[in-house]
Amino acid sequence: MNTFPKYETYKNSGIEWLGKIPDSWELTKLGTCLTLVSKKNRADLPLLSITREQGVIERDIEDAESNHNFIPDDLSGYKVLEQGQFGMNKMKAWQGSYGVSKHTGIVSPAYFVFDFAKVIDPIFFNWAIRSKLYVSYFGSASDGVRIGQWDLSKSRMKAIPFLLPSPEEQTAIAHFLDQKTAQIDAAIVIKEQQIALLKERKQILIQQAVTQGLDPTVPMKDSGVEWIEEIPAHWEMKKVKHLFRMIMESSEKNNNHELLSVYTDIGVKPRRELEERGNKASTTDGYWFVKKGDIVVNKLLAWMGAIGLSEYDGVTSPAYDILRPKVEMNGYFYHFLFRSDFCSSELKRHSRGIMDMRLRLYFDKFGLVEVPYPSATEQNKIIDFLNINLIKMDEGIDLIKQQIEKLREYKTTLINSAVTGKIRVTNNAVDVSI
Repeated sequence: MNTFPKYETYKNSGIEWLGKIPDSWELTKLGTCLTLVSKKNRADLPLLSITREQGVIERDIEDAESNHNFIPDDLSGYKVLEQGQFGMNKMKAWQGSYGVSKHTGIVSPAYFVFDFAKVIDPIFFNWAIRSKLYVSYFGSASDGVRIGQWDLSKSRMKAIPFLLPSPEEQTAIAHFLDQKTAQIDAAIVIKEQQIALLKERKQILIQQAVTQGLDPTVPMKDSGVEWIEEIPAHWEMKKVKHLFRMIMESSEKNNNHELLSVYTDIGVKPRRELEERGNKASTTDGYWFVKKGDIVVNKLLAWMGAIGLSEYDGVTSPAYDILRPKVEMNGYFYHFLFRSDFCSSELKRHSRGIMDMRLRLYFDKFGLVEVPYPSATEQNKIIDFLNINLIKMDEGIDLIKQQIEKLREYKTTLINSAVTGKIRVTNNAVDVSI
């Protein structure tokens, strides 16, 4: 922010979270900026939604996943929200579910709709009111017994302070933030694409290693399994039930064993972190014992990657299957194999259920899946290779994620600084790259 010019003189706003503001800016209140309106009986207009992430958007009534709220047959009581007006979901204002609309349509009768009572650039207002500073402030103007059911107090909302630069400065700030945030967002998209490419390379590396080995010169043979294709000629194909046996060993009452869970993104981990957040199992009596080296299968989500090798002794839910090796192996070889994208598709095919989120992988089907079985010595070499190379890729992914986080932090700081006058935006600033 030090590269941007500042205003010549500042004054104390008297408000801690605003601090000093430009001398020429007006410190007013939302109540003097907005006028509540309520226009109805326009059921012919499209339905709009007011979201935390995007503000006001057109609602896709065909998308069942994004339409959790009931839509009545009679929409005559819905409020008209016109392009350029400010709309707000008063039950979720503390989350940032409000914004200036780019569309004309109708919203829930429980929402607030406002016209501007002063000369205000709608785009500037949208940037300012949706900044992190204001989103956090709306929480103090909301009441409720439970945080998910807070309701915005109209009187306290009207008292929220708002900064107004001159109309010319408002427009300059709006144009500046439009351009700068677009540049930042474009940079983030590029970095997210880089992460996707690295993750794709990881999957290719894993697939080649666990199905073809490390020596590209060895003779190959048909595995006899379509999703595996060819394997080294000296490898075997074995059914999962010939490699693992299912263990059902119940824990004793009042035990203090480590409670384990299986996650799609990180595999088998202790649930301590979840318990610290209040998501604690009421009891672990009758849970299955898990030994280090067991494969733990979340039957409901195995086809999404919720399967993996346990590095811990502990207990886990009886909803999981515990698989223990029957033959000599490096368990990490099958950890990587079972969690790979190409294997997940096969596990989904063997899962039973009506809908994707209700599919379950039972051992009677999983046990019939044929997988490669190289010698334990070769498995060890493959795992050493994967550990070295995957660590490098993960470090690269983590570095890019840190860069993305810094860009997002910069974007937040830039918006906050521009709409509170901590930096001075001029017409020349709009053309300066980030």
